[in-house]
Amino acid sequence: MVSEKESEGGINDTDIRMDHICRVALRSVGHPQKRAAGMAFYMGSCGLFVLLMIFLRPYCTQPLAQVVAALAGGFGKLTGMFQSYFKYGVIFVNTRAGAISLLIDFECSGILEIMAFVALLAFFRAYTVYERVVVGILGTFYIILANALRIIAICVIIYVFGMPSYYVAHTFVGRILFYALSVLLYFFVFTKTQIIRQKVGGFTYGTDK
Repeated sequence: MVSEKESEGGINDTDIRMDHICRVALRSVGHPQKRAAGMAFYMGSCGLFVLLMIFLRPYCTQPLAQVVAALAGGFGKLTGMFQSYFKYGVIFVNTRAGAISLLIDFECSGILEIMAFVALLAFFRAYTVYERVVVGILGTFYIILANALRIIAICVIIYVFGMPSYYVAHTFVGRILFYALSVLLYFFVFTKTQIIRQKVGGFTYGTDK
């Protein structure tokens, strides 16, 4: 039995998410006139992330793991490459050397990515409140789907190349795929929107909210 684990070399994904929140927040505090808004964004995003981790994470982790396992299992059932027992968040991949089991646990459920995204979006003033709700819902579904694609990629590689490929599939291929999709999401939700709606002197680009 082999379970997916995400923490290696002393740096875990929680550290990465918090670092990303800090980096995004600090971009808005370079100009003196934006320091107050930047600090509000920074403190609000980090504070909301911590609150979500404390109060919602215990209740959302297992359901998310089940959803991801079910989505990935649908592909596995169609192709016959692997089987999903989504009620337990477990996927079994058949290889020439035998079956390998992948446990979708806290680190693999996508809960950290979703909460980091929601925390940043909640204090991103380029959107109206209504837009933040809609984008938050769509972004959450996108992250869940991206995570399912990551699990599918890992399972396919293990099915084709066998158990020895697990480390490379999980540590490198799966992560690169997932983070590439995450960067795409963050670009369209945050970077592009900020550029379009920013004020420059007396002019505005796009719609000024």
